Amino acid sequence: MDRNSVIMVTGAAGFIGSCMTGFLNEKGFNRLIIVDDFSEADKEANYRDKTFKWKVERNELFQWLESATITIDFVFHLGARTDTTEFDYSIHEELNVEYSKKIWSYCAKHSIPLVYASSAATYGNGELGYSDDHSLVDRLQPLNPYGVSKNEFDKWALQQPTAPPYWSGLKFFNVYGPNEYHKARMASVIFHSFIQILDKGKVRLFRSHRPDFKDGEQLRDFIYVEDVLAVCYWFMQVWSGGSPAANVASGLYNLGTGKARSFNDLVTAIYTALGKEVNIEYFDTPMDIRDKYQYFTEADMAKLREAGYDKEFYSLEKGVEDYVIKYLRGRNYY
Repeated sequence: MDRNSVIMVTGAAGFIGSCMTGFLNEKGFNRLIIVDDFSEADKEANYRDKTFKWKVERNELFQWLESATITIDFVFHLGARTDTTEFDYSIHEELNVEYSKKIWSYCAKHSIPLVYASSAATYGNGELGYSDDHSLVDRLQPLNPYGVSKNEFDKWALQQPTAPPYWSGLKFFNVYGPNEYHKARMASVIFHSFIQILDKGKVRLFRSHRPDFKDGEQLRDFIYVEDVLAVCYWFMQVWSGGSPAANVASGLYNLGTGKARSFNDLVTAIYTALGKEVNIEYFDTPMDIRDKYQYFTEADMAKLREAGYDKEFYSLEKGVEDYVIKYLRGRNYY
C-alpha cells in the first residue's frame, strides 16, 4: 500500500486508535480519516500532534461518507465503548454492535479491507479455553455487557454472506501503553501502579477470592501496544496486494503474547524500571466486579503464527520498561 493511500481509523482519540494513528504517521501515511467523539477534552492530547487529512465526528461519519468523493483503501475500526463496569447493555449494543455493523457493511459494499477490535473479554471465565477457533464463538459466555457486545458482533460477522474482501477481528488481551491517560478506572494496572508509586510509595492490588490463586498471582496475558500496532499494520501489508502472504485467511485472531503473567510480576517490573524496592499491599476486589473478575487469561496464538506473523512480542519486563521510561515518567504521548 503506497503512502498516498487513504486509511480510516475509528477511535482515533482513544488509547489504541490514537497510537495506531501515530504509528501510521511514522510509516509515512498522512492521508488519514480519524473518527471519534472529539468533544471529550481529556482526549485532545492523544491526537493533537498527529497528521491527518480528515477529522470526522463519530455520529456524523456515515452521512459524511455519503457525500465524500475519496476512495478509502483500508479501515482500522478501533473505536468502542470499553468500560467493563458499564452494565447498561444498550450502550454497548449501540456503539459496539450496531455501529460496527455499519462499518462492516460500508467496507463490504466498497470492497475495503477491515481490521476491527474484538476482545478477550469474549472468553468469559475461560471455560472453553482461549482458542480463536470459529466453532467456539457461539458457545462463549462473556462475564459482562462489554464482552457480550464484542462476542455478538463476532458472531454476526461470521454469519454474513457479504463481507469486506479481507477482514480480521482481533481479540485484544490486556493491552497497555501510552495514550491511556484519559481512561480513569479503565486504564491499565501499570498506569495506576505507576501513579500509586509516585503518590504513596506502594501499589495496591486486588486480593484473591479464590483458594487456588494467591494474592497478586491472578494471571493475565499482558500485551504492549507496540505489538498490537505491529500486528494491525501487518494485516494491512499482507492485504495490500503483491505480498506472498496475501492468502492470509479472514476471520478472528487472538492478539496477546501467548504467555500469562501475574500482577505481582507486573508490579515488580514497574519497580525495577524505576529502580525502587517492591512494596505491594492487597485489598478486597470491589463487589461490583468481583463475580465477573477473570483470574486467568492466556491467548492461544497458533492461528496468527500459522498465518505468518513471526515477529517476537515484547516480554512483560521489556514492555513495562519501555512504557515507564519513555512515556509515563514524562507523561509523553505516542
